[in-house]
Amino acid sequence: MIQAKQALLAALADSLQEIAPGSNAVAAFESPKQAAHGDFACTAAMQLAKPLKANPRELATRLVAALQARPAFQQWVQSLEIAGPGFINIRLKPAAKQAVVAEVLAVGAAFGHRAATGRHVMVEFVSANPTGPLHVGHARQAALGDAICALFQSQGHDVTREFYYNDAGAQIATLAHSTQLRLKGVKPGDAGWPEAAYNGDYIQDIADAFLRRETVRADDREFTASGDVDDLDGIRQFAVAYLRHEQDLDLQAFGLKFDNYFLESSVYQGGQLEKAVERIVANGKAYEQDGALWFKSTDYGDDKDRVMRKREGGYTYFVPDVAYHVNKFERGYTQCINIQGSDHHGTIARVRGGLQAQGLGIPQGFPDYVLHKMVTVMKGGQEVKISKRAGSYVTLRDLVDWTSRDAVRFFLISRKADTEFVFDIDLALKANDENPVFYVQYAHARICSVIRRWAAEMGGDPGAIAGADLGLLAAPTEEALMLKLAAYPDMLSGAATGLAPHDVAFYARDLAAAYHAYYAAERVLGQAPELSRARVALLAATRQVLANALGMLGVTAPEQMSRDLPDPAAEPLPETA
Repeated sequence: MIQAKQALLAALADSLQEIAPGSNAVAAFESPKQAAHGDFACTAAMQLAKPLKANPRELATRLVAALQARPAFQQWVQSLEIAGPGFINIRLKPAAKQAVVAEVLAVGAAFGHRAATGRHVMVEFVSANPTGPLHVGHARQAALGDAICALFQSQGHDVTREFYYNDAGAQIATLAHSTQLRLKGVKPGDAGWPEAAYNGDYIQDIADAFLRRETVRADDREFTASGDVDDLDGIRQFAVAYLRHEQDLDLQAFGLKFDNYFLESSVYQGGQLEKAVERIVANGKAYEQDGALWFKSTDYGDDKDRVMRKREGGYTYFVPDVAYHVNKFERGYTQCINIQGSDHHGTIARVRGGLQAQGLGIPQGFPDYVLHKMVTVMKGGQEVKISKRAGSYVTLRDLVDWTSRDAVRFFLISRKADTEFVFDIDLALKANDENPVFYVQYAHARICSVIRRWAAEMGGDPGAIAGADLGLLAAPTEEALMLKLAAYPDMLSGAATGLAPHDVAFYARDLAAAYHAYYAAERVLGQAPELSRARVALLAATRQVLANALGMLGVTAPEQMSRDLPDPAAEPLPETA
């Protein structure tokens, strides 16, 4: 069906040029709101009506005539109907829908993927300073960022996953001081414990390891402790390396590995920061006032101008951000996406403005942002706010330990990033159709079970589906399932373009629902051999696309569920309680 759709779109483009030469009409199909209206809908006649000053139904009539003369429409289309003010509803021949089964099975895991584009894309996410374990907000960033990377890779782009952090500054100074106090026997609640200090048990763990003169290795650094409680800089470097290692363990538990780590301190090296400021000044986008250097950020849509260099010296925090993004651009990335909390919304205009003021030809709107809202964790109907490990918040590893990596990844992608999300621990542990990740994984496991049983009946030859007569797939639920399979490539493309990985989660649930409906309506095993073989081919294609979609989200596609659950091929989906 993918090839059929491409042929039909090419024929539509030619027909549009025939009835409206030189027009900018886009050849595109839409999905009808009601399945009874057909498989595709075309609104081109209504779009052309105004510029051509013509009646849209008359245009639709001319367009239908032109389409019916095209070989692709003669081969793949059963009927064309004009509806309403000028809609054209398109019904495909069964063979067009059935073709998707062979298309999926031919390319397997590559179904929906596009050829290499040569574009270099960076996604920067998590980017947590090493001051403590990764929290649930970082978990949402990890899920969003990794899925967006997978989407861009599916579209043929070369993708870099980057983690940006600060190994100096006020937060790191507080970390070093908190660790030094623990080394000297001062603990939270004691008279000498500062209010701003870090209270989690992990601080004592760092202190104990420092006294043991341990060597810690993170993905991007290594340090050996001196054991000297008065060696504050050594304590700082050890604490940073220790917590970077802890973050690496958190990320490993999540199944995530970054390609590059970038230190904020590096933008101060080689004069990158000063050069960024000098370019802004040279381009007339800065001024002196009250002893400070100001950036004319209102020229770029900000609500007020911003201080770049403070009166007492030193740069404000957004200036290193500008220098960092200049660095990204100069490294050759044509698109950069930042995954951040919604509290960063106010920085977007000034960072983008600072980049435009560089005069380097950086595109407007660079970088792109995906901002996410907070995550609330619930268990037993109560909000969970405290983690013993972190001291004041729930960590990424808490979520993984309490549920599973698959549940955390799927749940945190299952809503749009800009909506608040409630992570229900109890729901994530349920083995029924209330639990979305279970619902999708169960569909995959059920298909695997059916295919295993069918292969046993065929003498253990799963390859027997080759050459199946797909023309036998004519039941309404089969057509619905095949149409859903055919929607996968366009869904992937749209999700990548729209930075919308939740679309993949929505699709996976819809595909699982289409499969469960099909399985409830039609028997696969025990039918005439050719019919069973055709239906198993459809199941194999569905299994493949389910696995592909779950893989986009970093979620596994199990071949069987836990032992205490019924055989998926023999039992209905467990009902909700």
